[in-house]
Amino acid sequence: MRATEGDRLVQHGRVVGQHDKAGEIVEVLGREGNPPYRVRFEDGHEGVCSPGPDTEIRHRESMTRH
Repeated sequence: MRATEGDRLVQHGRVVGQHDKAGEIVEVLGREGNPPYRVRFEDGHEGVCSPGPDTEIRHRESMTRH
């Protein structure tokens, strides 16, 4: 999984009724775009994440094409 600053990180809910949690990657702490990432979530909370299999990266370039 690779990302750059400005990409979106989406953690999908793992339990029925649990909502997805999304945020903007504000800093890439790993080498060559690899985790961990500092993420600012939509609720204003900021944290360091090492994404698991329930997470996807939505790259900034692909979001602007639509």
